[in-house]
Amino acid sequence: MTDFKETQRFTQWWLWLILIGTWGSMIYAFVQEPPQTNVAYFVTGFIALGLPILFWQMRLTTRVSTDGVHVRFVPFHFKEQFYPWDSIESAQVRTYSPLMEYGGWGIKYGFNGQGKVYNVSGNQGLQLIFKSGEKLLIGTQKSEEIQAAVRL
Repeated sequence: MTDFKETQRFTQWWLWLILIGTWGSMIYAFVQEPPQTNVAYFVTGFIALGLPILFWQMRLTTRVSTDGVHVRFVPFHFKEQFYPWDSIESAQVRTYSPLMEYGGWGIKYGFNGQGKVYNVSGNQGLQLIFKSGEKLLIGTQKSEEIQAAVRL
């Protein structure tokens, strides 16, 4: 088994267009009609600056090692999530529909028993099925490399 590491970010142009459009609209509204209270200033500023910064900082890091699979979705996981090989029944790369199966990208729970997903873009993922019956899908842009690293 070879080691594998991948770091992904939200790089979709349409997502950044939405975020920048929202940010620009908030700044425009803020200039046209300034908030009347300090709390409103704080909330507006936090959302206007915080949302783009949050998306800029988000990243999904996946590592496959001889011990198991390590995943961290920054800033939501304070430490790496670790899944040892002895808890995993199967691990296989598959094509999936982010919108139809999970309702989009991010940290989601699937419909109809699909389990949890960590993804930022694309439609390829490493499907882990645990001995407990739980499922986890980890999105990847390097499907061939991660499949080669997973030899169960």
